[in-house]
Amino acid sequence: MLFHQSGGCCDGSSPMCYPRKEFKVGAQDVYMGEIAGQPFYMGRSQFEYWQHTHLIIDVVPGRGSGFSVESPEGVRFLTRSRVFTDAESDELDALGPPPTGAEHPPV
Repeated sequence: MLFHQSGGCCDGSSPMCYPRKEFKVGAQDVYMGEIAGQPFYMGRSQFEYWQHTHLIIDVVPGRGSGFSVESPEGVRFLTRSRVFTDAESDELDALGPPPTGAEHPPV
């Protein structure tokens, strides 16, 4: 599995979970880290919007995206966030830009 948040229309701005072989990541996708041991990528335009925030991906009751694996389970993924502190921002700036899907492809 892998998580992706594309920023597309409709369900696309919600985080979605796909079987790894059914979703191809590339240079336009930013590697954000892992959720429950699974890689999480975000489309570049969404990353530009969210890059100053600490993201929390929750599972809440509701209708999931039709393309995401949680859809038949009666739950959906939801992005919550808070703005980074100055110290957190400085620490991330020192690390440099995060890798893209081309540089850090799912295994």
